[in-house]
Amino acid sequence: MDHQSGAAPSPVIVERADHPVSRAQISGNALKVLYRLRDGGYQAFLVGGCVRDLLIGIQPKDFDISTDASPEEVRRLFRNSRLIGRRFRLAHVRFGQQIIEVATFRASGAPMAIDPDLDGITDEDADENLDENGDIDGNVAEPGDSRNHDRLHDDRGRLLRDNVYGTIDQDVWRRDFTCNALYYNIEDFSIWDYVGGVEDIRSRTIRLIGDPETRYREDPVRMLRAVRFEAKLGFTIHESARAPFATLAGLLEHIPPARLLDEFQKLFLAGFGRRSFDLLREHGLLEHLFPATAAHLAAEKDGMALAIIRAGLANTDQRVAEGRPVTPMFLFAVMLFGPVSAAAQRRFESGAHPGVAIAEAVDEVVSEQNRRIGIPKRYSIPMRELLALQPRFHRREGRRALGFLAHPRFRAAYDFLLLRAEAGAEHPEIARWWTELQSLAPEQQRERAGTETGGGQESGPGPRRRRRRGGRRHRAPNPET
Repeated sequence: MDHQSGAAPSPVIVERADHPVSRAQISGNALKVLYRLRDGGYQAFLVGGCVRDLLIGIQPKDFDISTDASPEEVRRLFRNSRLIGRRFRLAHVRFGQQIIEVATFRASGAPMAIDPDLDGITDEDADENLDENGDIDGNVAEPGDSRNHDRLHDDRGRLLRDNVYGTIDQDVWRRDFTCNALYYNIEDFSIWDYVGGVEDIRSRTIRLIGDPETRYREDPVRMLRAVRFEAKLGFTIHESARAPFATLAGLLEHIPPARLLDEFQKLFLAGFGRRSFDLLREHGLLEHLFPATAAHLAAEKDGMALAIIRAGLANTDQRVAEGRPVTPMFLFAVMLFGPVSAAAQRRFESGAHPGVAIAEAVDEVVSEQNRRIGIPKRYSIPMRELLALQPRFHRREGRRALGFLAHPRFRAAYDFLLLRAEAGAEHPEIARWWTELQSLAPEQQRERAGTETGGGQESGPGPRRRRRRGGRRHRAPNPET
């Protein structure tokens, strides 16, 4: 395989009769894009993870397409498309909620380019940054624009921009792993294999294309992708792909935090989060994503924070399997609980109120964490509230206890309480009391919380009277305790 020259040997072509992939398994919208490209005179291939998944019997969530049509030509063919990306120009063809990603074949040569994976851009991020022309950050691609025909690296070898277009024989070298470098040809339904990907899928092996150190330097996120595929597919990372982790893992610290947020969600919110966490620790990568958490886990003696993380991730995996909603906010609370609890303890010892101590500790830890994985305020603010509410579960009498049930963040805080109780960080009786309280009728809840008096009236102070103007002559009511 002569990747330095950009040449590729003729592919091994797996005929339709020799592989299990059927058009019935392919999204109808993806087929529409493939056929229109073909009918327009262009080459059109399904490529990457969707071909891999179809070969091993997994139904893909996304269908990516590669073609020799330029992004501008794709945009002219599909009125429902838009061009995205500054580092890699891609076309997104939208069918309602489904997006089919179409990438133009790119040239190879040394150094190699990054395998497309939305370049760390989520659909949400793309929508937030679209301008009136449907492009990201006003970066509209025009024919002849020189930005579409260059490649740029930083001083560490990381690829910053790659818009040099080429042929399928060159495009294969920009793919990351052999199992992701298979092309399904819509012309005759065959699979083209340039790098032994079919054999690696059969042996369930994750192997890099090209020199592993060079590939990781171009894009350190490939180390996280290798772990993700190991966790998701049950494959084994080949020794040649695993060996550079020890010396190159620190390159992850130079990846933009927003991109690592996207990788965090792919690792932990797709149904194999607990396995991903264990593998990140095993391969020495966790400390570069969650440095405070890794340091806390290394120092703790009771294993409580580790138990909470593993229980929380297992719970999230189960929710994903059942089709129930999950949120990054809750997982960040799980992952950062150890360092937050340590920072809060220092404030407790200085006499701070528990709720205030926890809120300040969350702000401190999140500020540090944002240097690695960017946590948007839509996650960090409710996370702070969820953790700051934990002391309230110790108040189990009176109207305040019943009022807590109506708190908008009660359910998330309660779920976290259950995790803490499971890990031994909270007395099981407290979790059991709140669980039983929710199952009772309103009058039984009042009785359980001790708010019933003779005649069925709630105890405690009555409605507060309105203060008169010029109230300096009147004593202010005592503050609630």
